[in-house]
Amino acid sequence: MTIYDLTRALPDIETLRDRCRAMAALELVISGDEDGAFFSYDPAWGEGEEAAFMDDGSGGEYTIVFTADGVFGRGFDHESHMSPWAGGDGELWPGLTEGIPEAFRPFLTEPAFCSEDGTLHATALFWRETGDTDWRAGAVEFPPGRGDADGADFLFEVLATGTAQAYREFAEDYYETDLPLDAIRHVWSLRPVTQDVVDALNPGLPLTAVGPRLARAGYPGA
Repeated sequence: MTIYDLTRALPDIETLRDRCRAMAALELVISGDEDGAFFSYDPAWGEGEEAAFMDDGSGGEYTIVFTADGVFGRGFDHESHMSPWAGGDGELWPGLTEGIPEAFRPFLTEPAFCSEDGTLHATALFWRETGDTDWRAGAVEFPPGRGDADGADFLFEVLATGTAQAYREFAEDYYETDLPLDAIRHVWSLRPVTQDVVDALNPGLPLTAVGPRLARAGYPGA
């Protein structure tokens, strides 16, 4: 999967937002930890902005920012041949930012997404303006023979598949444990989280501990 496959696979903006919140909530319950989660969500990331994050702890990451103007997404695979540092020049891959709307251009220099010298950490970019019917990406030509060179496949696979089963497969592998699909579906659907649901996903974790964390992550009704 490349960025073009991703833009064809992603749902509408509100459905994407719900997926991001559900994945972050599941991480909070299963890991029992508010810090260092693989997936996370901040409903007050900036003024009028919400943001979803993925960080695998090994140099793979993404950020999806939800604004009144639409959505801006950035993915970075540090091992990609399209990394700004793969060729040693610190330049973004040609075409990556082509056509990006003016409303999203400030994110290209957002300090949280850049190195100290201002280089954007990105091998894949996508966006969708409010009212648009499609997701967009720049005119990128991938390195010969490397159709997955931008890292979109492993960075966004769970998000693009968009099912509770896909998240379960990821989480069982990542956390090396068996997880009940019904409980994952409950959170995936953004239904109220009960102690029974928490017990099914992380026995011994009190709802009183995870509830405030869910609220800070923007989980509905938390």
